[in-house]
Amino acid sequence: MSFNIDLSLFDRKAHNPSFGSLRKTLKPEMAAKLIDFCVPVNPYFPTRGMLQSYKEDLAEILKYYPDQNEPIAETLARVMGLDPQSVVMANGSTEAITWIDHLFVKESIATPIPTFGRWTDQPLETGKRLEVFQRLPENNFALNTAEFVSFVRKTRARTAAICNPNNPTGALLDREEVLHLCRELADLDLIIVDESFIDFSELEGIPSIAAEAQSLTNVIVVKSLGKNFGMHGLRFGYTVSNAELAVALRRKLPHWNVNAIGERVIQDLEANFGAYEASRRQVIADRQYLLEELQKVDGLRVFPSKANFVFFRCPDIIPGAQLRDHLIESEGLFVRECGNKIGSSSQYIRIAANPRAHTDRLVGALQRAMRSLTVTGALQATAGNAYLY
Repeated sequence: MSFNIDLSLFDRKAHNPSFGSLRKTLKPEMAAKLIDFCVPVNPYFPTRGMLQSYKEDLAEILKYYPDQNEPIAETLARVMGLDPQSVVMANGSTEAITWIDHLFVKESIATPIPTFGRWTDQPLETGKRLEVFQRLPENNFALNTAEFVSFVRKTRARTAAICNPNNPTGALLDREEVLHLCRELADLDLIIVDESFIDFSELEGIPSIAAEAQSLTNVIVVKSLGKNFGMHGLRFGYTVSNAELAVALRRKLPHWNVNAIGERVIQDLEANFGAYEASRRQVIADRQYLLEELQKVDGLRVFPSKANFVFFRCPDIIPGAQLRDHLIESEGLFVRECGNKIGSSSQYIRIAANPRAHTDRLVGALQRAMRSLTVTGALQATAGNAYLY
């Protein structure tokens, strides 16, 4: 079976093509068979009942303005148990990152790599000095906080940003480690903790520092609602910080930066929080199953993960881009090759957690690919070596 994907869509430097743009290049019967392992999404939320109510009320939802930022933030804060004055709504976490950079990052920022691309790309786009601290595969990409603090001091960076859990590696710091890092760097202009995937880290005792950030002088926590709720297309997220930082950020953001559908989801969250909690737990179970099954595929080096995705390294003989292209062309499986991330390479691939049936299909495809592409790579290497003699 060939999906005849237009692989030129992967030539863009900044990001992979969207799942929707890939599906549009296919005939309907083939598009229906395409599975997204690229974007880490919660497939179990919102509930069918929520979606049905949005469908029924869509004309009215689209006709009228949503509330401004602050009333929506108040609703969300009540559900999350946070002070409304500490919460700022954003049109996706990327909008928050953009304005945090413009407002608070004065001249330099330090971040461990590989990481979410906006933490490296955004400051470079605005002329900031970027200092990168390499996470190491031999340590499973775990962050040594003492070494990172020393790095920040050595480079004299005035802002530090970390993802917890890290994207794309899935490495997680516990709450006390993050708070210790914040205490050690309390003299910086700003510390940013991106917790976009933290809801999928642990079944119990999620190690978020959002509550503590409300009283810390120089800490902003970034959250993603689209990732949590399986609604990336809505583009909504929020930040948590002390009230002074929140006021400064809120003043710069548009008054209507969350649309009416996003507002409706937040209004419905309290009544549906039990369903969200069940979905969160199922995603964690899916992640664990994915991790265990990938470890059975010969040739892959699979790293521990506490996010809703798993990171692995391909065998040296198989470039990650080649494996990505093979999986999508031959199997209809869309994975995230990570060669465009600073501190990573094309040998690394990130796989989003999916329902078990999808994971089984992926693992079977990977086992077949390891056999066929290893043979191809060995033949190419042999042919190349022939010129050495």
